[in-house]
Amino acid sequence: MPVNWGRRTFVKAALAVVGGQTTRTAYSQSAPAAKKPLRVALIGCGLQGVGVHIPALCKERLVAVVDPDTRRLDAALKRVREVSPATDTAAIRTFGDYRRLFDAMGRELDAVLIATPNHQHALPALLAIRLGLHVYVEKPLAHTIEETRQLVAEARRHGVVTQMGNQGQSSEGSRLLCEYVAAGALGQVHTVHCWTDRCNGFPSGIARPPARPVPAGLDWKAWLGPAPYRDYHDGLHPHDWHSWRDFGNGSIGNMGCHIINHAYWALKLAHPAAVELEEANGGSDDYWPVGSRIRWEFPARGGLAPLTLYWHDGLAKGKPFNKQTVDGTYKHVARDAWNLPPIRAELEQKYDRELPEEGSLLIGDKGIMVLGRHADGCRMLPEAAHRAFPRPARTLPRVKGTHQADFFRACRGGAPASSNFDHAGPLTELVLLGNLAVRAGEGRRIQSNRHQG
Repeated sequence: MPVNWGRRTFVKAALAVVGGQTTRTAYSQSAPAAKKPLRVALIGCGLQGVGVHIPALCKERLVAVVDPDTRRLDAALKRVREVSPATDTAAIRTFGDYRRLFDAMGRELDAVLIATPNHQHALPALLAIRLGLHVYVEKPLAHTIEETRQLVAEARRHGVVTQMGNQGQSSEGSRLLCEYVAAGALGQVHTVHCWTDRCNGFPSGIARPPARPVPAGLDWKAWLGPAPYRDYHDGLHPHDWHSWRDFGNGSIGNMGCHIINHAYWALKLAHPAAVELEEANGGSDDYWPVGSRIRWEFPARGGLAPLTLYWHDGLAKGKPFNKQTVDGTYKHVARDAWNLPPIRAELEQKYDRELPEEGSLLIGDKGIMVLGRHADGCRMLPEAAHRAFPRPARTLPRVKGTHQADFFRACRGGAPASSNFDHAGPLTELVLLGNLAVRAGEGRRIQSNRHQG
């Protein structure tokens, strides 16, 4: 009989790791010479951790990698050898459980980068923060709104440097958008449409796959962590955990912190007055829908007009869920099956221009702006309007280098990172309110007074 390693039990055991330790002075408060490498651990060696983060971490001093799957630990070390042949991988310590990392090396680290499944974001981040370590966490910041708020509060309390992995926040496009909006290029923006072609969910009536033996080298209990116990099956590890409520946050949790971020920043969308699921395709108490349309309502905000934001994801209603419509590791939807805002197709036809597969539209009373997933291709529609509007003055500082480099610069005592938790926390809350609306069901408007302070 498997042990039910529930959230409360897991958290209690994890906190015991740091319970007897005094939080040390944050690294940035005694910053080393600018060129001294940071001692960094990578927690989570999946597609993002190995494929994206290891090259950046190898520019610092990668001292440990953590993953409950030994195959992934091997892949991580192999990747280090590929991108940094001079690195002695024998000196990089490996752990199957991040609690063991903090217990063994908590005093030997400067920062951690967390690229685990969503349900494992908050706890290692919290443990690191309480040890005075700087923390980079993949998006969304946490699996729940409560966890998100706790991380923001703890990071402020301990004075550590933070960053969430929505790399578009470090881009030129995100700043250009803010500057165009502030310059009045769009007038008063009243509607925003955000969309993705990702399909992180399942149709109605799908049962859990049958239990299978845990693969050799996978510590299943450590992978589950604080989540409710369930038997191992192929639909969870290594990537489809996005689709399951206990572990991921669906398509909006996967991509919302990227795509919604730009309107959130430019239009000050931290606190909506209401959110509602307008339509869902599939889903159950166990997993997220294959398609959804969600609406947030925002009041007037410091001279900005009331605004409605829509999120569209996944598979259009009435389209079958199969290998022809949803394919690949990242579960992209075929073009003829997209659940997209109708105005997107209208604008493509009107202006004879293909709009991004993932992106957003900001619609004002004087103009329209379109941009891609990471704020790339930030342009007004029509193109003639963009060329005619004077390029706005630069009012925001630019980020030099990558999103990870921005974090490392902040760790050395520089200005806060571009998506530090004070920025990322309210953004994540906004995104996770979409999950709350899905849980509530179609047509059930959820009101909030948080915008009133």
